[in-house]
This record gives sequence, structure tokens and C-alpha cells, in this order.
Amino acid sequence: MKEPHTPVLLKEVLHYFEGTLKTFFEGTVGAGGHASHILHQHPEIDLYMACDQDPHALEIAHKTLQPYEKKIRWFQGNFANLDRFAKEAHAEKVDGFLFDLGVSSMQLDQQERGFSFQKEAKLDMRMDVQQETSAHTIVNSWSLDQLIDLFKNGEEPFYRKAAKSIIDARRTGSIDTTTQLAKILERAIPKIGKIHPATLVFQALRMAVNRELEVIELALKKAMDLLSPTGKIGVISFHSLEDRIVKNIFRNASEPEKDFKGQTVKKALFERLTKKAVLPSKEEMRANPRSRSARFRVLAKLGF
Repeated sequence: MKEPHTPVLLKEVLHYFEGTLKTFFEGTVGAGGHASHILHQHPEIDLYMACDQDPHALEIAHKTLQPYEKKIRWFQGNFANLDRFAKEAHAEKVDGFLFDLGVSSMQLDQQERGFSFQKEAKLDMRMDVQQETSAHTIVNSWSLDQLIDLFKNGEEPFYRKAAKSIIDARRTGSIDTTTQLAKILERAIPKIGKIHPATLVFQALRMAVNRELEVIELALKKAMDLLSPTGKIGVISFHSLEDRIVKNIFRNASEPEKDFKGQTVKKALFERLTKKAVLPSKEEMRANPRSRSARFRVLAKLGF
């Protein structure tokens, strides 16, 4: 079956998840690209928990993973609820977690979802289409200060200009479409290199709509609590803010607890298998340009 999108860093994911796996949790499963390869490489898996907020992605994943249907439990929702999902699946411990953060190429290619500034669509950007807050809500109702903070935290250098341009445009009517917002931003933000002026603003909006940064820390701490001895957590991120959160959590988890004299009072329970983020190969970046910003980090539980 032809995959609807290319799973990023696939070889690296399979490499770091070598060894015996009985239970596995993936959030977000997307179209099932990583899952199909993990399940193929690990016939010993008897429970694969496949989670995604996007019902359309789950429909596609159902078809992709049909040969493994008996091993899979499906969950529509945010992976921050992984503890509840694991309980529902009667999984007391989990051998592997894989988190593929951000928006998938499949979602970007769906014009009606409003993730891309390159295609005319209603401002939306919701991964879970049942939630109330959309990009349209933020763009048309947030204050100047709120937009400034959002774009600044999203690392848009011209965050003040971007926010003010939206506020000014709202005076003549609501901003309803992706291309309408993109044109407003084009006039306000200087173009640097090949990057479209709307890129970082759209990215910040998407992350705010889906509370992406908020749920990473929550989910990773829950995953560490559920991880079995020698189990592993792998995270693929596509934004420096996401990667920074993952790096700090993994670093802190892998450091021993020390007293005020600097003496170790408690050994670290985890080990970073990737001291630096693993990047896509040049071959992968050429074949799949959307993989260029991907970063992969892996944390393992020490079995003592």
C-alpha cells in the first residue's frame, strides 16, 4: 500500500527501538507510517496503542494498519491523556513511546484544514475538529498584547509588526481565510531569504490552537511514569521550542539527585540515548524536504 506521507527519520526510529517490545504507545499515529514499520519489525508486540486527535488521520491509519488490527487499540484524543488511554487498554507498563510532534504533511496537504498559507481556505488549524478554539478565533479576538506575546514566543523576529498588522486589518472586517492573513503579513514582515513572511506566524497560531507546547511536558512526564524497566521514549520535533522542552526534560531526568554539598543522594532513573538531537540524513532531506527541521531524541529507563 502506498503511504499517504513519508514517515520522518524512519531508519533512526527503528534503530533506537531495537530490542523486545510487548506494549507500545504512539501519539500521534498519523497515517500509520511509523506504526506499520514498527509492527512489522516487532512481531512480539501484543498491544499497540495508536493515538491521534485527527479523526481523518485515524481513518487512514485504520486502512494502513489493517494487517495488525488485532494488536491495536485506537484512541482519538490528545496524547496528554496517555495515562487514561493506557488504563483503558489495561497496560500497567509500556515498553516504548513514540511522539511525532507538529502537523503532518498529510494535514498540510488538506486544503480545507487551513494549516497552510499557500492554499486558500478558512482559518482553522484544529487537529481535533471538535474543539472550539481555531486560528480564526485567535486572529479575530485576541488583543494586541496577546498576539505580540504569541508571536514573540513563536520566535517571529517582527512579532510586534505582525500583531499590529492583524489588529489594523481587523478594523475593516474579520480575517477569514489563510490567504487573506498571509497577504496582511506579507505587507508587514520583511522577507528574509526564501522563507515566506507568514511562516512563523502560521506556525505559532497552529501551536497555540492545539496547545502543542503545553501538552509536551505533561505527556512526557506521564510517559516516564508508565515506562517499563529498559523502556524507551522517542520524540520527533519540528520546532526549536518543542525540541528545547524535550531536551530539558530528558536532560533533567538523566541527572542524579544531589544534596547541597554536591553529593549524589539518588541515582538517575533514566539515560539519554541521544546526547544531541538526531537529524535527518542528507538523502532524506533531499527526498523529503519537509524533514529538514526534524529533530529526534530518545530517553531510556535504566533497569535497576
